[in-house]
Amino acid sequence: MSETTYAASAPAPVLSVGPVVLPTPGRAVDLQVRVSAPMTGSGLPIILLSHGQGYSNHLSSLNGYAPLVASWAAQGFVVIQPTHLSSRTLNLDSADPEAPMYYRSRAEDMTRILDRLDEIEAAVPHLTGRLDRSKVAVAGHSMGGHTASLLLGARFTDPHDGTEVNLTEPRISAGVLLAAPGRGGDAITEFVAQNYSFFLTTDFSTMTTPALVVAGDKDTSTHLTVRGAEWHTDPYFLSPGRKTLLTLFDAEHGLGGISGYDVAETTDENPERVDAVRRLTAAYLRTEFSPGDPAWREACDALTAGPDALGRVEAK
Repeated sequence: MSETTYAASAPAPVLSVGPVVLPTPGRAVDLQVRVSAPMTGSGLPIILLSHGQGYSNHLSSLNGYAPLVASWAAQGFVVIQPTHLSSRTLNLDSADPEAPMYYRSRAEDMTRILDRLDEIEAAVPHLTGRLDRSKVAVAGHSMGGHTASLLLGARFTDPHDGTEVNLTEPRISAGVLLAAPGRGGDAITEFVAQNYSFFLTTDFSTMTTPALVVAGDKDTSTHLTVRGAEWHTDPYFLSPGRKTLLTLFDAEHGLGGISGYDVAETTDENPERVDAVRRLTAAYLRTEFSPGDPAWREACDALTAGPDALGRVEAK
């Protein structure tokens, strides 16, 4: 295990409220979200967090990703987590043409949240008036990374009607893609092409919003791609604009265990790696929202210090 350490301050108290239910006519079920925020402070930036999929019943919902959520909130962000229609907690009728991944609906959930921040503030004690709505980021893990990519400007062709889908959300000014899917075409497996054909046409050439792409160099994801771990770096290499790539050494799809504490489906459990992910992602967003903030430079220095660095960083 690496000897790299990250200086930690005393944990800040965090308030977490969920479910906050937003009545949503026309959606299969009402939209439920969890809101986590520091107990003190104002002018708080917002992170919209899109969950992935997986074998667990509840990690793919507003109840997942506690290692990231608690840390981000303690570091001064308001984190809003929806339960997407693809969640195993809902078990919706698979007859829906977007099922089982609900690829378009996932991104639309995030736009709904931004449209209804007044309702969300009113539902969470002590939150009203503390949000900085000019500083909004989206983060997503795995399938949630695909959702985040769409909100940042990536596009695809809808397999049902052949139209180009543009779900870019202009109110989002930064993104964090965690083990996100790469390009389609001959990069994906035959199973994915047949069962999740929306992946075939993923196009990053329009994803211009600044983003941090986090990829594990052992994340081969053989059920999704034939290209190995480098597939997860496509959002960095194939998109224009300011992008940063964080490659984590020996990390697999769980990036050390970000989806939950002591999760059985994590194949590369490593608390130090999780700590690095949550600190580096928060530092990236702090500096992205406030360019004079040295947080990102300091976090990168800590990451690469010593002979046992946890990863490497590159930018364009």
